[in-house]
Amino acid sequence: MDLQSGKLYWPTTIANPPSYPKLEEDISCDVLIIGAGSSGAQCANSLCDQGVSVVIVDKRKVGEGSTSTNTALIQYAGEKSFVSLSHSFGEEIASRHLKLCEQSINHIEQVSSQLPINPDFIRRDSLYYASYEEDVSALNEEYALLQKYGFKVDLWNEQHISGSYPFRKKAALYYHDDAEMNPLKFVYGLLEKVKSQGGKIYENTEITGRRFEQDYAVFYSKERREIRAKHVIIAAGYEDSDFKTEKNATLASSYAVITKPINETSWYKRTLIWETARPYVYMRTTPDNRVIIGGMDKDTSFASTRDSKILVSKDKLIQEFNKLFPDIQAEPEYYLGAFYGGTHDGLPVLGQYETYPHCYILMAYGDNGTVYNGVLAKIVSDQILTGSSSDLDIYLQTRPLISR
Repeated sequence: MDLQSGKLYWPTTIANPPSYPKLEEDISCDVLIIGAGSSGAQCANSLCDQGVSVVIVDKRKVGEGSTSTNTALIQYAGEKSFVSLSHSFGEEIASRHLKLCEQSINHIEQVSSQLPINPDFIRRDSLYYASYEEDVSALNEEYALLQKYGFKVDLWNEQHISGSYPFRKKAALYYHDDAEMNPLKFVYGLLEKVKSQGGKIYENTEITGRRFEQDYAVFYSKERREIRAKHVIIAAGYEDSDFKTEKNATLASSYAVITKPINETSWYKRTLIWETARPYVYMRTTPDNRVIIGGMDKDTSFASTRDSKILVSKDKLIQEFNKLFPDIQAEPEYYLGAFYGGTHDGLPVLGQYETYPHCYILMAYGDNGTVYNGVLAKIVSDQILTGSSSDLDIYLQTRPLISR
């Protein structure tokens, strides 16, 4: 799959990225992980911490998949609101999902401090503003539900917003203790830690075949090298569809621009910023004083159509930024278009299918992919290590779908 195109920023932030060999021999392990991006790396780290023997394979060089275009706004609130999720699943499940996302962020912070490559994890608050006056009542309802379940969020009025930012909006939710990070450094750091614990990592190793026995699975590389494992985690991101099509999954295109370094004067606490409009625009800063502006999602899963809109989307994203921060001179330096996966019902998916015994398929699709990867990695690790997880049923593909 042609996952992305454009001029990428994150690879420029790492001078000497680690590299890994191609698989050249047959091998056995407790857990095979297919995919060395955020989901595969977080699973591997969790399992290696418990002494499990892990093999990770990726058909590309590590870091050349969707990780390189992840804008890495680390938040627990997602595109589907708490209210919307509660209407679909009930307040108890929706609240549990958000709490698990909070726990995932805390765990990412803890792990980040232990990695041999610093992923630049920084706590940031988030401003989620009403794009239109008619969105204010929905923000009020969302705030009331978040307050009911003890989430750390404030409701800001127009005066509070304009007193802190150079723009006016009717209302906003102000979330505390979200975060930002460098997703590519995070994955490299996790993999280097896994390697130091005895995990085996192979890149340029494409899986093209498989067979299943009663107590194990065997997957084959393109060169017919054999990997035998008791458990298999398919963590191939949006290319999970190469293994199994999931009817709850969606695929669209999204865009981002990364500016030249700016002289920032009016950005309150360098918060993450996003909005109620759909599709929405979001933005964050970087440690070297750039701005990442993303969004302009298009409902297309064709790479040629996606790529034809990169340049015009770049210009529109800069225009949207200038509407909010007219005093900041923002010039684009990097820009891209990339596929973006989601689900119809707003929750990520952990797939277990009869046709794939011994396997878990991780589909951490949605705007909080890094956080969802952490949630699903914990559940899968618990399943493998103890045989159960109390949160598994929330994310299994067998949960009821919203009627659309």
